[in-house]
Amino acid sequence: MIVDLPDTTTSQVSKTLVKIREEGGVVALGRVLTLVIATSPGAEEEAIEAANDASREHPMRVIVVSTEPGTETSEVPPRLDAEIRVGGDAGASEVIVLRARGDAARDEESLVMALLLPDAPVVTWWPGAAPAVPGRSALGRIAHRRITDASAQPDPQAALRALASTYTPGDADFAWTRLTLWRAQLAAVLDQPPYEPVTAVHVTGAIDSPSTTLLAAWLRLELNAPTEYELTGAEAGVHGLHGVRLVRDGGAIELIRDVPGIATLQQPGQPLHDLALPRRTLRDCLADELRRLDPDELYGEVITSGLELLGTGNEGSVA
Repeated sequence: MIVDLPDTTTSQVSKTLVKIREEGGVVALGRVLTLVIATSPGAEEEAIEAANDASREHPMRVIVVSTEPGTETSEVPPRLDAEIRVGGDAGASEVIVLRARGDAARDEESLVMALLLPDAPVVTWWPGAAPAVPGRSALGRIAHRRITDASAQPDPQAALRALASTYTPGDADFAWTRLTLWRAQLAAVLDQPPYEPVTAVHVTGAIDSPSTTLLAAWLRLELNAPTEYELTGAEAGVHGLHGVRLVRDGGAIELIRDVPGIATLQQPGQPLHDLALPRRTLRDCLADELRRLDPDELYGEVITSGLELLGTGNEGSVA
């Protein structure tokens, strides 16, 4: 069910939500958190779909704040249009869409405060453009976790460096979440004999893949070995993370993804193995991040100390 509330107020939205709950039997019991999605007009549906899918694992209230940059000025007439989705249109969540213009869009924190679930953690997610300092932004200050996506920025590599310089415990980025399967596979390989130390690391990927840089930073931090990473341009036809080469005295371990979703693992003295290594969807990444509401300390180490170590050695090359 979808209820439209044109030219309304947050107080009226809250009252309507209570009325829907009383008349239709929709309850907030069992909601474990409030997810605030900060996006722009036209980009709401993809984020809502991912949140609805993730809500089946994490029942929650979803508040979508949709504002168009440049309209939060006094020259634009103030207006708040809202939409409430429950039941089949909201997965296992309640979705509240707020489209604000003019003065109504200037204070996003006040816009959502009356709609947050009481005594429940708050997670803020920017699926597109993110503020310069997420932890100090209006919607970031009220959140226990703040999720960004460097790959969605105009310059993903610069965005990653900016996140490193402004990191605050509780920050997270999907560039790191997308590495979960790669990290698990590499850790499993290194946990097998002959347990030789890694003497060199080489990571390759596309220039629009901040995950490539983060994986190199993680390996540099964990293995304490010289690490290079190569970023290829779009003309090379490579997108996302391409491969990892770990050099040891007994030979090199290579994990290469030449085919979308499939990676080839090559180890000394063993036959080639094909492994399922798909690119994680928005739903997978969001559900993964919502499994923990405490700061991801490893991500904090990698994006600060790991990137710094990577920068003091080989800076990486762009082909």
